[in-house]
Amino acid sequence: MSWYALHVKTGAEEDVDKFLHYHFDDNECYSIVPKRKLTEVRKGQRYEVIKTFFPGYVLINLDMDTSIYYVIKKIPKVYNILRQDGEYYSSISDEEINPILRLLKDTDLIDYSKIFIENSKVIVNSGPLLGLEGIIRKVDKRRGRAKVALNFMGSERIIDLGVEILNSLL
Repeated sequence: MSWYALHVKTGAEEDVDKFLHYHFDDNECYSIVPKRKLTEVRKGQRYEVIKTFFPGYVLINLDMDTSIYYVIKKIPKVYNILRQDGEYYSSISDEEINPILRLLKDTDLIDYSKIFIENSKVIVNSGPLLGLEGIIRKVDKRRGRAKVALNFMGSERIIDLGVEILNSLL
């Protein structure tokens, strides 16, 4: 089984996920809509929000063939299956999907990581970013977010993840 990315209508990721569960058994097709937990400030109040990790995309893990391809193409709000090199569909390489799956840790929600900043070096104390310090590009202390670089379908994407900044290393 390989991982594929479906390009879907933005905001319809959950609907497409439900259609996939309707058309395929859980052991035949595993689909996820990765989400991340973030803190936002509105009118001076801090709120915890959940946002889609890759808006407009659903990740699926299955044994793709032409019949499955055409079933997926008929699902409402699915634009196409991401591809490279002129193929009808291309799987996501292990180098690209493994960091994403490591962040998710058998769930579809990326929770906060607890970090400590010492002499402009980021040390992750706990959470999904533990051991992945190399992908952190920048930390926004005021907003409580880390900008993380991930390769996805041949291009680098910078994504905000929620972090809790500790005052001292515990």
